[in-house]
Amino acid sequence: MKHNFKNLSIWKLSIELADNIYILTDGFPKNEEFGLKSQLRRCAVSVASNIAEGSSRSSNKDFNRFLEISLGSLYEMQTQIIISSNRNYFESAKIEIIENKITELQRMISGFQRNLTW
Repeated sequence: MKHNFKNLSIWKLSIELADNIYILTDGFPKNEEFGLKSQLRRCAVSVASNIAEGSSRSSNKDFNRFLEISLGSLYEMQTQIIISSNRNYFESAKIEIIENKITELQRMISGFQRNLTW
């Protein structure tokens, strides 16, 4: 069963999160261009991309595998946010907003997975 990814709330929130990550990392130091800045952006793109790619699969089992990859990227992103925060790359108020979105998206993807019929 295929899903139109553009209609999925998990995809929409993942796009919003990716936009937030791009804005947030714009202020990173030049020496992080190929480090945390790049890693965070790749994670953000990976979350949305895997939701979209998984939605095209012919079975919900395959879709679920891509959702697992998206969740993994979110946990990776959370870790990189903590490391960036420890390096004082952005304000704590911004961290809280991003962390809340990450947590919300993790919860939403997990709920979506539970409702997929096999």
